[in-house]
Amino acid sequence: MNTILWSIQAVLAFTFAYSGMMKSTQQREKLVSIGQTGVADLSYPLIRFIGVAEILGAIGIIMPWGVQLLPFLTPVAAICFACIMVPASVIHYKRKEFKSVALNALLFVCSVFVAFERFRQL
Repeated sequence: MNTILWSIQAVLAFTFAYSGMMKSTQQREKLVSIGQTGVADLSYPLIRFIGVAEILGAIGIIMPWGVQLLPFLTPVAAICFACIMVPASVIHYKRKEFKSVALNALLFVCSVFVAFERFRQL
C-alpha cells in the first residue's frame, strides 16, 4: 500500500507542480492556448495565487511525509488538492469541457485516497 500511495503522491506532486509553475509564470493567453482554459475568466492575481498554492501543495504532498517532519501536512495538502478540484470541475463543466471534468474528478479521487490513507497511518 505504501508504494501505491507514494506513486499517487508523486503523480499529484508532478501534476500540480507543473500546473502551478505555468500559472505562476505564464500569461493568461498562453495558459488558455496550452489547454488550461479554466483560467480564461480569472484575474491575474487569482491565477498567480492558485499557481503558488499548487506549488506549495506539490511540496506539501511529498516532503512532510518523506522526512517525517510534521507528517500531518501531507494529508492536509491532499485535502487542499481535492478542494481545488471542486471549483475547477464546475468551471470546466460550465464550459462543456468534459475531458477536463473527468481529469479533475480523477485528481479529486486520488487526492481523497491519499488524504484518507495518510491520516489513517498517522
